[in-house]
Amino acid sequence: MISASKSGLLSLARASTFPNILRVSEQLHRFPQSSQPLYVGLQYSSRPSTQEKPGVSGSSEDKVHLTESCVKRLGEIMEKGEYLRIHVEGGGCSGFQYKFSVDRNKNEDDRVFEEGGVGVIVDQESLEFVKGATVDFSQELIRATFQVLKNPQADHGCSCGSSFSVKL
Repeated sequence: MISASKSGLLSLARASTFPNILRVSEQLHRFPQSSQPLYVGLQYSSRPSTQEKPGVSGSSEDKVHLTESCVKRLGEIMEKGEYLRIHVEGGGCSGFQYKFSVDRNKNEDDRVFEEGGVGVIVDQESLEFVKGATVDFSQELIRATFQVLKNPQADHGCSCGSSFSVKL
């Protein structure tokens, strides 16, 4: 069964005629404290799910896991009070894409996952697409990037590492 948020994003992805093909790089966007998070093309609800309390980590399947290299790199680049925000939006070569940004603000419907003194924030809508996934930091000759690995919600991904299709 497809949840309402997944079906809405599926429609958005199908309607998109000019998908953004982005490489997720270490060049993270920093938003000023007063700015609101960007939700491009998504219907956003600030109401928390009735099944879970926002901000509280649940079972292992509902969490976003961080690799040791991700925790280490976040510890090196993040300032106190900053979090890595993971957001999913329609687009990319496979229908959906991961977006990473640095954020100091936690919204009412955000879930916070902390490991090794660093934190990752995921809004409730995006969590449906990344729960159970693992975030890694990879450094290669041509790029250094945060990427989502082992996403149980994804059917397959593109070789760019930033886009994926969902299991139906």
